[in-house]
Amino acid sequence: MSPALSRHGPLAAGLALLLFLWAGPLVGRAETSFAAHMILHMGLVAVAAPILAFGLTRSVPALGARISPRFAILAALAEFVLVWSWHAPALHDAARRETWVLVIEQASFLTAGLLVWTAAFGTAEGARGARAAGVAALLMTSMHMTLLGALLLFAPRPLYACGDLCSPLSILTPLEDQQLGGVLMLIVGGSAYLVGGLSLLARLLNEKRDAQVPA
Repeated sequence: MSPALSRHGPLAAGLALLLFLWAGPLVGRAETSFAAHMILHMGLVAVAAPILAFGLTRSVPALGARISPRFAILAALAEFVLVWSWHAPALHDAARRETWVLVIEQASFLTAGLLVWTAAFGTAEGARGARAAGVAALLMTSMHMTLLGALLLFAPRPLYACGDLCSPLSILTPLEDQQLGGVLMLIVGGSAYLVGGLSLLARLLNEKRDAQVPA
């Protein structure tokens, strides 16, 4: 593999995936299906964002050195606020009905996810305190996505008016569609951030253990 491909390949792959998500059929389906909306969301924050973030830290190595532990935690808090706000009934229904609101929603999802993953990958090469902050950012995001996914899955009734209005011909009931979306958030969103956080934590602990082993 050429050095240029090794350095810039991940970023190119992330951009290609982003193009597929936003130019493919999912955007249209997201207006009529909560589950499709969730696939688009998870595709952005749990798949495209980490690939793009990894690509950015490889293409621009100096980027990681500029990321502080405080930034990693603030990025995780920003994603928490954005994700929960956009899943409030009024904002979610607006994004399902109005294309311009959907564009803002999806752009904010990508931005938040990219900030968290870039912070995590950037701090992974920094001091121990910075790496711990990157781990905390990913694990905190995993926890709140798991909680939101469980809320969507176990809610006794549809939470969104658009469940009835936007998909009258769906083979799933609005509640079933919502439950499927909750499962997707649990499996894809919660797991992706959990695996990322645990991987960075294992690396941090291994380095600490190696440092304690006498030469």
